[in-house]
Amino acid sequence: MDGRRTGVEEYTLNLLLNLFEMDQENEYVLFYNSWKRPRFDFSIFTKFPNVTLKRFRIPNKILNFSFWYLGWPHIDKLAGPPRVDKRSPRVEAGGADVVFLSNIIFGAVSEKTKLIVTIHDLSFERYPEHFSAKRRLWHMFINPKKICRRADKIIAVSESTKNDVVALYKIPSKKVEVIYSAVDEKFRIISRNDQKLLEVKEKYRLPYKFILYLGTIEPRKNIIGIIRAFDELQLEAHKAGNMDILKYKLIIAGAKGWLSQEIFQEKRKAQFRDHIQRIRFVRDEDKEYVYNLASLFVYPSFFEGFGFPPLEAMRCGVPVIASNNSSLPEIVGDGGILVDPDKPEEIFRAMKEVVNNHKLRETLIKKGLEKSTEFDWKKTAQETLKIIKCG
Repeated sequence: MDGRRTGVEEYTLNLLLNLFEMDQENEYVLFYNSWKRPRFDFSIFTKFPNVTLKRFRIPNKILNFSFWYLGWPHIDKLAGPPRVDKRSPRVEAGGADVVFLSNIIFGAVSEKTKLIVTIHDLSFERYPEHFSAKRRLWHMFINPKKICRRADKIIAVSESTKNDVVALYKIPSKKVEVIYSAVDEKFRIISRNDQKLLEVKEKYRLPYKFILYLGTIEPRKNIIGIIRAFDELQLEAHKAGNMDILKYKLIIAGAKGWLSQEIFQEKRKAQFRDHIQRIRFVRDEDKEYVYNLASLFVYPSFFEGFGFPPLEAMRCGVPVIASNNSSLPEIVGDGGILVDPDKPEEIFRAMKEVVNNHKLRETLIKKGLEKSTEFDWKKTAQETLKIIKCG
C-alpha cells in the first residue's frame, strides 16, 4: 500500500480480519487476480488456519471482459477447493458454496452458488454528473443492477443505501440487510503528551488552529462549499477585527480525485486563499494524529453511502459538521451539526458557532464520542457471518 486506503479497502480489510478471528469453523478462500505484484500484503491473512489465498495472474482487462461478455470463468470454481467423489477416485471440479463480493466488481458465479454482495453506495446513480465519463462508462458495463438482482443477499452499509437499492433497482426489501461499517480502534483521543502529535504537526506543517477536511478531492465531497464558507468566516472576522478567528486555517487533505479542477480554481480565487493549505495525502498511520490536532472537522458531502471520515473524527474527539442528507444523519446523528450541503451559508454559520462557542464544542465532542461507540467491526463481522451461514 502507499499509505492510503479507500473506504472499500478499509471495509474489506477490517471485516475479514474480524471475521476470521471469530470463525474457525468455515473454510475461507481469498480469491484475487493481479498480473503485477499486488500493493497489498495478503500474507496478513495466512495466520488463520482456515484461510487459503488463491492468486491468479490473468491480465485484468482480459479477465473482466471474459466475466462481462462470456459470463465465465466462475469465481466459485476458480476459488473453491476440488471435491472428491468417495465412490470413485475421480476428482470433480468442485467450487465454493458461497461467494462474497465486498464491493461491486466484474465477476461471474455459477447459477447454484449463493452470492452475497455488499453495496456501499449508489452515488453514481444519484449524482452521475460528479463522475468522469470513464467512471460512468465503467459502471454501465459492470451493471450493478444485474449484480443485485443475481445476488441471493445484499448487504447495505446504511439504511440510506438500502433505500436506494430497493428504490432504484426494484430489489425486494427483505433481500437487503443493513449492516453498518465501523472504524479502526486506533481512532481515539490521544494524550497531548504523545510525542508523535508534535512530529505529525511538523511533518505536515500544520498550524496551531485549523478546520480540517480529509477525504478525496472530488465534486461529490462539496469542497467548494467548504472553501466558500471558510472565506466568509474569515471575511467577517477581518471586518470585525476578530484576531482569534483569523488565526484559524483551513486544511484540505486528501488525494486528488476526478473532476477536481474546479475545486482548485475555487481555492485560487478565494479572498483568504493564503489561509487555505492543501495536503496531498495523509498517510494511514498519521490520520488519527491529524484528527486530534484539528479544531473542527467539516464534511458537507452531497452524498455518502456510509461516511468513514466523520466517524473517525468523532472517535478522536473532534467536533463535526456534516451534511443532513443520505447516510450521514444515521452515522453522525446528534454527535455533530448537520447542515444543508447546497447552502454554504449554513456551513459558514455552523463553523462560526463551533469556533466561537466553547460550551457547544464540549457538547459536540461528548455526543460525538457517545455516538461513535455504536459502530464496531466485531459487530459488523458477527452480523455478516450470520448472512454467510444462512446464505
